[in-house]
Amino acid sequence: MKLAVEFPSVVYREGPEAVAKLASAIETIGYDQLDIFDYVVMGFETPDRSSARYSARMPILEALMTLSYAAAVTRRIGLGTEVLVLPQRQPVLVAKQLSTLDILSAGRARAGIGVGWQASEFEALGESFSNRGARTDEAIALLRACWEDERIAFESAHYRVVAMGMEPKPPRNRIPIWIGGNSESAFRRIGRFGDGWLASQITGARAAAGAIARIHEHAERAGRDPKTIGLQSMVAPPPRPGDDTARAYYADHDRVVHRVAELAEMGFEYASLNATAIFQAGARSADAMIDSLAELHERLRRELGAK
Repeated sequence: MKLAVEFPSVVYREGPEAVAKLASAIETIGYDQLDIFDYVVMGFETPDRSSARYSARMPILEALMTLSYAAAVTRRIGLGTEVLVLPQRQPVLVAKQLSTLDILSAGRARAGIGVGWQASEFEALGESFSNRGARTDEAIALLRACWEDERIAFESAHYRVVAMGMEPKPPRNRIPIWIGGNSESAFRRIGRFGDGWLASQITGARAAAGAIARIHEHAERAGRDPKTIGLQSMVAPPPRPGDDTARAYYADHDRVVHRVAELAEMGFEYASLNATAIFQAGARSADAMIDSLAELHERLRRELGAK
């Protein structure tokens, strides 16, 4: 089983050197993948807005800029988003950004994408929330056209690119697209278009098996081999404000190791540790997070055979 780390934006408080130090250390420890989540802005609660999932004051570095910074101080580790809210961004520009990241990291980029949940963020960015699912499907096809086609000719209900070129191409002439979500629409999208599934709210083996079966069914209907679709799960979802039990999750390394073992038994190839939650559990500095991640990696490698 391979191990990923969800990068903690909060480390920026110690300065850019700490961001570089932590990214480099995650690779040196031996993790396989460095991911970062994506919010551009976060909404405050208002009378006409439902309760926010996370605090509007939560520090969040821009995902692709941070991955580019990490690329400069690493050499081996995969670099991805988990997940980039694709339909609130202009897909041709995203294609160029990801292609550049892939080129400058020597082919280490992975595009983790999702449809998003925060309507107010879409509004702030001037994009429609109501049709985000349809636009995501179209945008995935457009990304691949930009990366693969010498002469881009693409037209869909929401996007049109006529006789354009995007150079240079990514080293593999493609970038893997992994898709997040836990709905039937997400399972369909993964089965039809995805190179992998980024899961975050797996309640148990039965739920995991059901979701994977639905993804495979959609893949078969699309004429794809289900075995080519990768599987990654977050060990525990990010804690919500006020949830002290969830905030303490990563303080118990036995619990984390047990959960990774469960995910391996469910068929997941990757388990993702949330370093922001590690910070919330008491590792309040870059050095403390590095120590915790090193101890967890050693235990997982020894007890579970994780790389």
